[in-house]
Amino acid sequence: MSAQNSAGIQTLLDAEREASKIVQKAREYRTKRVREARDEAKKEIEAYRKAKDEEFKKFEAEHTQGNKQAEEEANKEADAKIKEIQAAGKKSQDKVVEELLKAVFEVKPIPPEKS
Repeated sequence: MSAQNSAGIQTLLDAEREASKIVQKAREYRTKRVREARDEAKKEIEAYRKAKDEEFKKFEAEHTQGNKQAEEEANKEADAKIKEIQAAGKKSQDKVVEELLKAVFEVKPIPPEKS
């Protein structure tokens, strides 16, 4: 009986070792698949990011053309207004300076009125 029990125990131990090897291989395979899936996901994300970046650059290029034209127009209008203001300032500059100097040098004190 002892030999039979010993043979049965040995068979169980062998089966356990075999099952352990199978489990270890499954773990290694799962780990490998997780790494591969992670790498594939990174590649997909990078491809998606590149596609969206290109799409954004194309969109930006199309829409900045209109903005540049509007900006140029606004700058031209602003420059015209500035020149107009400067011309008006130069036109009456002498008169304004003369009036300021006159007001400073020709003081006419007026006493306050009592209410």
